[in-house]
Amino acid sequence: MTKLPVLLEYVASLGHTVFTKGEYNLNIIGIRTVSSDANTFDDRICLVYMDEVGWVTRTWPATTDPGSYWRTHPMNVNGTAILKPGQYRGAYKVGQHRGYDALVQRKAVTVYRDKNRDETLDMSPSTTQEGMYGINIHKAGRESTQVNKWSAGCQVFAEEAHFDEFMSIVYCGKTKWGNSFTYTLVDQPDF
Repeated sequence: MTKLPVLLEYVASLGHTVFTKGEYNLNIIGIRTVSSDANTFDDRICLVYMDEVGWVTRTWPATTDPGSYWRTHPMNVNGTAILKPGQYRGAYKVGQHRGYDALVQRKAVTVYRDKNRDETLDMSPSTTQEGMYGINIHKAGRESTQVNKWSAGCQVFAEEAHFDEFMSIVYCGKTKWGNSFTYTLVDQPDF
């Protein structure tokens, strides 16, 4: 077997499962940067998988954090949702998000609840909740530069074209492996 891509080695070192058997057995990975600037697409969403030739790693600008609007106007009385880093096995499926195909939550995930209505993300272990919150993986606008209302806790691509590329690969994975996807969110590695 060929050597694992560096990102998969990192995910495995955290104790998470990596999918290495078969073509289009997708590893969907969000990377949250150290910076938690309120309104920027400063994170990454990555796909790592085998195709007909070998390992492929694709990565696109995204946000794994809620935008400014939802940080200061939480839609939940317990506070704004911030997805907790971890692996969410089989938690997503292709479904409808605001009238278009995206990856939608199908199993419980764990979120922090930030309720102090400021721009700073507060991720205190004492505020975690597990459940169905509509933490989807979707797109912002055509070429968005500000998160604003695009994310109330969702994992959001900055550009529509990048999201379309992502979904074209997701459809290949769905055809080969079924409509169940694992999402792994990690903090930015040092490499």
